[in-house]
Amino acid sequence: MLEIKGLRKIYYGKLGGVEALNGADLTVGPGEIIGLFGENGAGKTTLLKSILGFQSYEGKVLLDGEKINRGNIGRLSFATCEHSFFPNLTPLSHREFYRMHFGTFRDKRFEALMDFFELPMRKVLKSYSTGQKNQFEVILALCQGADYILMDEPFAGNDIFNREDFYKVLLGILEPQETIILSTHLIEEVERFVGRAVLLRKGRIVGDVTTLELEEQGRSLKEYIMEIYGYRPDRVNKALGDLTDGGY
Repeated sequence: MLEIKGLRKIYYGKLGGVEALNGADLTVGPGEIIGLFGENGAGKTTLLKSILGFQSYEGKVLLDGEKINRGNIGRLSFATCEHSFFPNLTPLSHREFYRMHFGTFRDKRFEALMDFFELPMRKVLKSYSTGQKNQFEVILALCQGADYILMDEPFAGNDIFNREDFYKVLLGILEPQETIILSTHLIEEVERFVGRAVLLRKGRIVGDVTTLELEEQGRSLKEYIMEIYGYRPDRVNKALGDLTDGGY
């Protein structure tokens, strides 16, 4: 069980502090696939990096009742569009490195996913395209052998057909105890993939619902998010009208 209690993070700069998280509370059980949604600046990346201990914060992050430490950090993995691999190494070298540091490394899954994405094993990663780099980042996160796999906009640079196929493959390979927390803006695309949606706004968790609950209510995930955020369908027409009337 991953527990986040009263998480608060303030970034300080020359002009003062900016509150990225404001008392976030979240409990994530084994085997869940969670979509983490929010506008730009809502706190999604800050939440994921705080869970991993990449930055200081106020509050608590507990994994089965214990703080994240050297003894349990291997149960968490991270895929980010900022990339966390070594660009001058090949996938083969990465596999050897991960084998050395993670006894739970999933060798067969690694080979199968590399084959699925048609990624060259002996080519240094800095020569990969942006889409290929993102694919490899996700592969490492999935093959580390972690119980909780955190993904921050991992599919940037990949076409829709590649992403759609990957969702299907991912559902097929995950084991019952593996948990995914996926931060993304691709709401409609991942609706059939996630089982639960968590919504962030201005550093607060403002929505938490399962897709089964939405299905029973006859609502789509997009409709739910629009309702929670108070989206106004007329805002585009109003903006265009204002621009036209103003002679812009």
